[in-house]
Amino acid sequence: MIRKLALIHIVMLFVFAAACGGGNQAPGTSEPADNGKPDASASRGAPAGDFKKLGDEPLTLSFYVTSATFTDVEFEAMIAGPIHAKYPNVTIERITPAATTTVEEVLSTHVPDILFGAVRQNVYRTGAYQDLRGLIEKHNFDLNRLKPVAIEQIKDFTKGKGEEIFALPFNVNQHIMYYNKEIFDRFGVPYPTEKQLTWEEAVELGAKLTRTENGVHYIGLAVDNLTGLAKSFGLPYVDRESGQAAIDTPEWRRVFELQKKIFETHGYVTPEGNWNWNRDHFMKDQNIAMRVSFLANMVGPLEELRQQGVEFNWDIAPAPNFEDQLGKTREAQIHAIAINSQSAHKDEAFQVLAEILSDEGQRIIAKNGRVPAIINPELNKDYGADIPVLQGKNVQNVFIGEPLQDHYVHPYEAEISKRLTEAAEDMAVNGLDVNSAIRKATEAINKDVETLKTTLGQ
Repeated sequence: MIRKLALIHIVMLFVFAAACGGGNQAPGTSEPADNGKPDASASRGAPAGDFKKLGDEPLTLSFYVTSATFTDVEFEAMIAGPIHAKYPNVTIERITPAATTTVEEVLSTHVPDILFGAVRQNVYRTGAYQDLRGLIEKHNFDLNRLKPVAIEQIKDFTKGKGEEIFALPFNVNQHIMYYNKEIFDRFGVPYPTEKQLTWEEAVELGAKLTRTENGVHYIGLAVDNLTGLAKSFGLPYVDRESGQAAIDTPEWRRVFELQKKIFETHGYVTPEGNWNWNRDHFMKDQNIAMRVSFLANMVGPLEELRQQGVEFNWDIAPAPNFEDQLGKTREAQIHAIAINSQSAHKDEAFQVLAEILSDEGQRIIAKNGRVPAIINPELNKDYGADIPVLQGKNVQNVFIGEPLQDHYVHPYEAEISKRLTEAAEDMAVNGLDVNSAIRKATEAINKDVETLKTTLGQ
């Protein structure tokens, strides 16, 4: 009996010693211990802390998409489902306002804890973005794990205003070329391959597929027009220093000339004046042979369409580029996750962000069709594994070519971008030449900037 009690006593001593010295943190906290060293799990990308350490009570965090394509299916698969599965006391609820409601209106009437989308000036002007530097330090989050093309774009957002970090990258939204195999088969044209085409080759290929047959008007190549083509060079619309239009440059001229050439493809512009071919034409009307656009712009919606019973035979090829730009794709748009400055749950929301950016969290988004924001090439192998619409597709073509960092987004860019749409329409429908289109758009942008200085400030 005495020997048994002695043995129990020894075991208890070991347990007590392990509890006191087995980690660098005091129980129930996410603060570093007295040695000052950060929690090693944070540098590996694991979430700093644990929701249960903040209480076992049910916790609901609200989530709002300020911009970008992010379907309900994607939200459940990449964020709400995985977080609730790992932390059953935590629920992420999406705020889905009416389609006509503006971001400003939503943020004036709701306090979503987490914001999703590109970091945008209209959100910044509302004061909704929380500077994350304090939370990054408190939770020992390692920014060096993030791809430079992703985090540098976010840092550039406030360049000249301070060193604030208003968001963390969720994914790197790269460009690819979608193509409809059924149209290629119909006209006996070979499919694109893993070879990156020049724009000249892509336009020539598109011309073979632009025609009207049995009352259907087929378009060979859609490129998201001037704003899409400009992403081949990473071109700003407005100069950062002068605040004047920046579209009268050699690079922008090449963009305008290429756009004009596409419009001049026989049959591209219909007799009725239709010229602006978009996602719905590729997905729903299925009359576009090739469409160059963001990866996230269509993968999620195509999966949603598949779940509705609508499928067709399409695939993925690398995005074309100018001949001297081959090896690069277009600018990468960064879909980011941010915290509302008015949230009552900033620490908990940051832990959600950290969980999403862990290796495990980023593997989930890779499997569901998003390119990860963290440096871990192994995750590319998992790309698209869990999304049925990508099964059998040439998904590794997503990673051919280096994405560019997004251009400097001027505070008024969203408001003046319509002038580039008008310039495209002038060339497509009204027959305006490149020089005249650039001159007209430049004058309109400069007038807009002067007006917006008065109405919006900055």
